[in-house]
Amino acid sequence: MQPKMGKMDIDYQVLHDAFFKYQTKPKLTTLGDLYHEGKEFEVKLREMKPGILSQELKEALGMPEGAPPPWLINMQRYGPPPSYPQLKIAGLNAPIPPGASFGYQPGGWGKPPVDEYGRPLYGDVFGVHQAEPITYEEEPVDKSKHWGDLEEEEEEEEEEEEEMDEEELEDGIESVDSLSSTPTGVETPDVIDLRKQQRKEPEKPLYQVLEEKEERIAPGTLLGTTHTYVLGATDKTGAKRVDLLRGQKSDKVDITLRPEELEALDDVTLAAKYEEAREEEKMRNQREDFSDMVAEAEKKRKRKMQEKEGKSKKQKDFKF
Repeated sequence: MQPKMGKMDIDYQVLHDAFFKYQTKPKLTTLGDLYHEGKEFEVKLREMKPGILSQELKEALGMPEGAPPPWLINMQRYGPPPSYPQLKIAGLNAPIPPGASFGYQPGGWGKPPVDEYGRPLYGDVFGVHQAEPITYEEEPVDKSKHWGDLEEEEEEEEEEEEEMDEEELEDGIESVDSLSSTPTGVETPDVIDLRKQQRKEPEKPLYQVLEEKEERIAPGTLLGTTHTYVLGATDKTGAKRVDLLRGQKSDKVDITLRPEELEALDDVTLAAKYEEAREEEKMRNQREDFSDMVAEAEKKRKRKMQEKEGKSKKQKDFKF
């Protein structure tokens, strides 16, 4: 019978080393990356490029140094991979490395893919048309200047412009000095006041008492008044009377004349024409008399009242 010792049957030194000595940091997902099951077992292909074999892959395939890959024979028979049309593969569309040879012996690079005339099918497999590397001549760099420095040409142009402006300014001053600002015979005043002069307007009265005039109400006039006011007192130039009812000047009259009447036109004829046109204007602007209409409407109202009273009397006198 084993007593309870309050501890597990395990070596605590091994447990301590497992967590604090041999533990490695796990691969974590980046910010914004979505995790799915088996994500940590995926192969990262960022460092791998198609057509370039790593040393680990060569050892796994059993490839000695300078030997072709095992899939080269099938590529020479069926063509390059369609997913990589621009990929250069030695022995297929690119020359084989120096020191290697074609053939099916151990370490051989197979048979180059050519047509019946011996021309390569997929590229320059023999290395005949290799382009020479282009050498670019480097331009001499002036290291005495720093990036961002202004060129001297701009400064020279600015100096020339400043000199031209100064010469034009001097010519302008000389031309102004040669001309006299004041005409001959006029003395220059000692003091010139450039402030604006304030206009002094005549004082106007705050209010004006209008003259009251009594009027007689004509029969049949609607909204008549017993008194009126005279607007615009007569002044030195002679003020004109204003007609308040029409809102127009009373002495403004249009006269129509024929061309043949202009020859025999005199002051008497013109005065007669003026009076005739003025009478026509008064007749045209005279208000309409509503007294007849009011009387007729009153008669109709009385007639309707009498008819209603007669009907009511007949209904009262009727008995069953």
